[in-house]
Amino acid sequence: MPNMKYIGLHASGGADQMYLAEGPLPNCGPNEVVIKVAAAGINRPDILQREGLYDPPKQASPVMGLEAAGEVCEIGLAVEGWNVGDKVCALCNGGAYAEYVAVPAGQCLPIPGDLSLVEAASLPETFFTVWANVFLRGNLSRGDSILIHGGASGIGVAAIQLSKAFGATVLATARSSAKCKACEKIGADWAIDSRSNDFASQVMRITDNVGVDVILDMVGGDYIRKNIKCAAVEGRIVNIAFLAGAVSEINFMPIMIKRLTLTGSTLRPQTPESKRKIATDLNKKVWPLIASGKIRPIIHDCFSMNEVAEAHLMMEENQHIGKIIMTVD
Repeated sequence: MPNMKYIGLHASGGADQMYLAEGPLPNCGPNEVVIKVAAAGINRPDILQREGLYDPPKQASPVMGLEAAGEVCEIGLAVEGWNVGDKVCALCNGGAYAEYVAVPAGQCLPIPGDLSLVEAASLPETFFTVWANVFLRGNLSRGDSILIHGGASGIGVAAIQLSKAFGATVLATARSSAKCKACEKIGADWAIDSRSNDFASQVMRITDNVGVDVILDMVGGDYIRKNIKCAAVEGRIVNIAFLAGAVSEINFMPIMIKRLTLTGSTLRPQTPESKRKIATDLNKKVWPLIASGKIRPIIHDCFSMNEVAEAHLMMEENQHIGKIIMTVD
C-alpha cells in the first residue's frame, strides 16, 4: 500500500516535537474527496493541538491541519459536483499537514479567480470562521459598525476586508503601530494600538459614546469586560477564542440594560451539514469578491514541510500580518 508524508508528533509540547513522518494514505469515505495537497494553512488551533490542549473530534484525523488547497485525486461513491483533477481549497476536519487529506465534499470550494493554490490555502479556515461568526451569529449588516480584535491576524485581515465589502464601519485592534497601519491599509477605518491605549475608551470616543454593533473577539481575558463597555445598545459580542483566558469577572447589569447578545462558536465540532451550508454561502456571496480582487488573501510567509517548526514558532511570536502557509513538496 502506498505511503504519504505527513507531520507527526513525538509527544505533546513545543514545535520541536513535530517531525516528518510516513504513513498510509487516507481512506476516502462515500461523501468525501481525497485531495493531493499543494499547500496548507497554519492556524492557532494547530498550535493548541500540538501542545495537547485541543483534541481533534472523534472520527477526525489526528494529524494537524485545518485547511488545504490542491487537486482532487479520488471521489467517494456518493459525491456529486466534483471530479478527479479539480483544483479546490477545503476546510478540513484535520489532516491537512500531509501530502493527501480526505475531506467531506461539502467543505470544498473552487479556487476563486486566478489565485494560486498557495493563496487559496489561506482562505478556508479564516473565511468559514468569519462568515459563521460575524455574519451568521453576529448578524453584521450594511451600515453597522464592528470592532475586530487581532486585526492583523489571519482571521483579522479576513474580517476587516469582508466587513468593509458588506458596508460596515470597521474598527480594529492590534498590538503594534506597524500592525495598526496594516489594518488601515486593508480597509479598517480606525486601528487602535491596544498596547498603549484602552481600546474601550477609544471606541467610545470614536463612536461619540454610541459603541459598536458587533465585536469579534479572539482574546478574552480582560477584553471580555471591556467589550461589554464599548458595545452599542443591542450589540452582539462574538467570541471565537480566549488566548488571554476564558474566565472573567463581569458586571451583568450593562448586558441587561443594553440588551446585549454574548455568543460564540468554534468550527471544528460542527456537523458536515452545518459546514456545507457555510461553504454554500461563501461560494455565492464571498468567492466572487475574491475572484474580482475586491478581497485578497494576505500571506505573511511560506514554509516547506521540513520547516514546519519554524512556521509554528513564527505564529507563536505573534509578529506576523495575515496568514502563514506550509507548502507540500
